[in-house]
Amino acid sequence: MKRGLFRYPDLVNENAARLIAGSVVVMVVVYLLTGSGLVLAALAYGFVARVLTGPTLSPLAQLVNRVVVPLIDLPVKPVPGPPKRFAQGMGAVLSLGALAAHIGGVDPLAFVLVAAIGVAATLESVFAFCIGCRIFGLLMTVGLIPQSVCEACNDLSLARSSAGA
Repeated sequence: MKRGLFRYPDLVNENAARLIAGSVVVMVVVYLLTGSGLVLAALAYGFVARVLTGPTLSPLAQLVNRVVVPLIDLPVKPVPGPPKRFAQGMGAVLSLGALAAHIGGVDPLAFVLVAAIGVAATLESVFAFCIGCRIFGLLMTVGLIPQSVCEACNDLSLARSSAGA
């Protein structure tokens, strides 16, 4: 297991990831209804925090992992972490772009970028379909991401057996 502040887990609980995505959908809806720069900044911060440190510096991820998952007694469903981190990175790029557009007064662009986040987060939370994870897999298939980045991606039984350790 990697140690330190700037680490991302090798395995991620799919159920927790889906709950976080559902919370992102709520934030997206609030932003689209209000145009609030504070909501947009919180959205961007969450993505950047999760990319850099996994759940460590993300209040939303902490709440979901420490309170919500135990409270509703969701089982741990381990999935490889690197594709989820890639997906969080895509969310960070989109949300930071939206924040820059908002600050620059180009609110229609900010709304489009945030709506794209909403579509991706809805697919993840409702259907367990992670767009970023699919793109990550395609990039591995064509060799742009080395297989060594995510050995568990090649063998999910390895991921499941490691999660119990």
